[in-house]
Amino acid sequence: MADTVREIERKYAATDRTGLPDLTAVHGVAAVVEKEPESLDATYYDTAALCLAAHGITLRRRTGGHDPGWHLKLPVGPYVRDEIQAPPAVQLPRELAGLVRSRVRGAVLVPVVRLRTRRVRRQLIDGDGVVLAEVAVDTVRAERPGGAGEAVAWTEIEVEAAAGAGPGLLDAVDACLADGGIRRGDAPSKLARALAGTGLGARQGESPGAERRKGGRSAAPPTAGDVVLAYAREQVREIVALDPAVRRELPDAVHRMRVATRRLRSTFRSYRAVLDRTVTEPVGVELRWLAGELGADRDREVLAARIRDGLAAPGGPPCAGPVRDRVDAWSRARRSGARRRVVAVLDGQRYLALLDTLDGLLADPPLRKAAGKAPRKVLTKAVRKDFGRLARRMAASPAAPAGEQRDLALHAARKAAKRARYAAEAARPALGGRAGRFARRIATLQQLLGDHHDSVMAREALRELAAAAQEAGESGFTFGVLHGREEAVAADRERELPARWAKAARAARRLGLTG
Repeated sequence: MADTVREIERKYAATDRTGLPDLTAVHGVAAVVEKEPESLDATYYDTAALCLAAHGITLRRRTGGHDPGWHLKLPVGPYVRDEIQAPPAVQLPRELAGLVRSRVRGAVLVPVVRLRTRRVRRQLIDGDGVVLAEVAVDTVRAERPGGAGEAVAWTEIEVEAAAGAGPGLLDAVDACLADGGIRRGDAPSKLARALAGTGLGARQGESPGAERRKGGRSAAPPTAGDVVLAYAREQVREIVALDPAVRRELPDAVHRMRVATRRLRSTFRSYRAVLDRTVTEPVGVELRWLAGELGADRDREVLAARIRDGLAAPGGPPCAGPVRDRVDAWSRARRSGARRRVVAVLDGQRYLALLDTLDGLLADPPLRKAAGKAPRKVLTKAVRKDFGRLARRMAASPAAPAGEQRDLALHAARKAAKRARYAAEAARPALGGRAGRFARRIATLQQLLGDHHDSVMAREALRELAAAAQEAGESGFTFGVLHGREEAVAADRERELPARWAKAARAARRLGLTG
């Protein structure tokens, strides 16, 4: 079983003659405890094209030190990485292999560089004996497997905050080191420095296939195609980057990945004048499949949370019978094995083939004639068309008979709102702040319509729960009360719609989408 450690560290340039200043000068540090020197031997793995290093990801197998084994480091933010650790083994553990699969695809992971390090650690201790941080002086020698290229050696200082340390601690240590003449290092990681020093290199932030699209880029003014493709690439990067987070069940990861797939599919549909639909429509089918697979269990989870919130709300209904237990059981009925199913999808050939297809599409985009034109007119026309669809559906929904038909009409309006919003988000670099304000107005309308739809789905779930309770000889009273409250919520949202829609329509006029 792999363990995860949040690593917050900074690196500093040094030589074998660099001395550390008195670190007890750092506020809160009462003592500095030097540990026995350690000898570390790490082999780093990547594809031949260095796909992992290109995204700031490191994968190594290390011996020596206090944490030998496999280490996978995934970037979280500046100076912050999640390190997933697995015990020593000859082969890469399956869990870690899965976490890099969206980057690696079918490529083979091979040793790319070996680092041998002599490390001297110093622990910064507070007055209660708690470790605040570690300062390590590392003397490193890097070489490529088989002796290829030149070996390179250097010394660096690494400062890592302990779990629970205050956010200002690293800044305070930084200031103390600066007072001692020690400055930040240029390389983001040992691996990056080793690759550069031994004659290898990684193009930070590129995805597989990026090298295929470098040709043909110029400093010319952006075209409609440039703007649309930039937004599409952003969504593909999001899908690939969120893959490990979904596997690790990090909060909101599934939802964000679904949104990225929907944004990308919507972009293909909205900008058919820019991208050839005969190429993008089959890809859109696969994106819809992926969103459905990701959301199958999350939708029920969201509904269960909504029902629990209703039970826990101030003035909530009395629980007649084992109501909470029944809601929990209903939620678990579909969630059982949910993670295994999602991981199976992410490991499957259909998903990996979709990622390859997206890379190929972006590397050699199926551009139409309009893609080469100035963006304002082309993109405005596309956003106008999507807004017109939304306007027609908003106009039709009040006329629909109350009940199921109106619910369906409002749900159709909600889907149209999403598409108009995503189209405006994609166009914002060309259309400016008014497109951003329009997208925000549409987002608030979409939120209201979404709450209405969630109420519809919650009522359906409550009827199912009430029927199951009655069949088991339990009271369905509580579920009936919640059902009535959800009806009231839906009615409230319908009353709020005209004002919310009026604001969106004004934003559309300012953007030039209406006459």
